[in-house]
Amino acid sequence: MPTTTSYQNKKEFRLFVTQAHTTLIELKKEGQQDSFNDLVLKIMPELKAYVQRRLRTAIKKGHFSKGKYKAADIIDQLFIEVYDNIEEVTHEKDFYLWLYKKTNELLEDIIIEEEFDELFFKNIDEYTKPEWDEMEEKYSTDGGGDLLLLEELDDMSYNHNDYTLNHVFIENKEKDMIDKIDKSISEERIQQHIEMVLHNLPPNIRTVFELFTYEHLELEEIAQLRNSSLSEVEQLLEDARRLLKLSLFNRYQVG
Repeated sequence: MPTTTSYQNKKEFRLFVTQAHTTLIELKKEGQQDSFNDLVLKIMPELKAYVQRRLRTAIKKGHFSKGKYKAADIIDQLFIEVYDNIEEVTHEKDFYLWLYKKTNELLEDIIIEEEFDELFFKNIDEYTKPEWDEMEEKYSTDGGGDLLLLEELDDMSYNHNDYTLNHVFIENKEKDMIDKIDKSISEERIQQHIEMVLHNLPPNIRTVFELFTYEHLELEEIAQLRNSSLSEVEQLLEDARRLLKLSLFNRYQVG
């Protein structure tokens, strides 16, 4: 069975996790602890990368100090949760989302609702290009390396959030805007800008955007994961895209 580092996309990973559920149930029933552990270990790198991104944001925002919590420790606890509670999942199709719910529960135990810059949120459409540039400089250099959690990058599963303009602009009529921005700045700078803006948005908006664009969860699944309504999740995603568009238009003067 392939390891997660060989997966081409999230769909393949999700299929692997779904198919692993029945096998894990059988291995536990048969008392084959080593084989159970080996299979779970093939699932964990993707979830560890998700935990690393959440911790990276919390550290950057000053929520707690670097080194206080490590992704590996949270994954160890998740490992125990999977073994102890996997029977909660009665249908294999629900296993993938269940894993993310358990991961979020563990994260929420240590990351309380993060503060965000309310002034930034209210005035995002008024920032000038020089102000955006200054903000990015500060975002990129603050923390003396804390942003990257370098001591935790011990496997190939870690990725930056490779956000693109297609995550922000979804309507056909917006293609001209995408072309204009593409001509103005590099792909790397687009990604850096999107990450910076998301970093400063309320955590509920940021988390929904990440789960939808990067983790490829459906909106209905995100609502289930967050114990909220579908309409609330739809609004949070719409808010994220609207604010990101405003920031791009104002900074690169393509509106």
